[in-house]
Amino acid sequence: MQDLVGAITAGGRSSRFGRDKAGALLEGRTLLAHVAASLEGVGLRLLVVPPGRYDLPGWRELPDTRPGQGPLAALEAALAAAQAQAGPVWVAFAGVDMPRLTPAYWRALAQERGPDVRAVQALDAQHRPQPLAALYHTSLRPAVTAQLDAGERRLRAAAPPGATRTVPHAVIETVSPGALQNVNTADDLAALVLGGDRPPGR
Repeated sequence: MQDLVGAITAGGRSSRFGRDKAGALLEGRTLLAHVAASLEGVGLRLLVVPPGRYDLPGWRELPDTRPGQGPLAALEAALAAAQAQAGPVWVAFAGVDMPRLTPAYWRALAQERGPDVRAVQALDAQHRPQPLAALYHTSLRPAVTAQLDAGERRLRAAAPPGATRTVPHAVIETVSPGALQNVNTADDLAALVLGGDRPPGR
């Protein structure tokens, strides 16, 4: 995974969770630490977050250039920074609320890259592409910027239909069971603590 750039977006308001969920504990570690661990093998690590909010060793803080405009804006910032520091590369982009991600998950997505591919996404149990916890090539940055300038805020808009590859849910569940479980509310976190299974909320 050395040829990947890792990027975690942790600048949301956590309104449904009721408090800052990045610092919420699961099995003795914060949700942010769980997601960071899944990306420990990447070459460059970017944390898109308000400056000074978290202390995550080995990760470079990256300010969100469009605060309050959601994960698509965070992806824009990550793609621009990755391009400036590493050239044309793939960015493994994750939300802070997916603590079951693993290195095996990212390797499964990375295997689907190709010369005509610009995004790789996993499919959930309902066969829906999951735009968070996905791979995006830095060449998408101009298109993402244009979308944001036009008022688009949905992260799913970043994946071009003709250049996006998907990984079947069965493959994901084999290599990284439960990877797509996300924590939007305190009940979601409680379900993980108890070993429960909630469907992805994207």
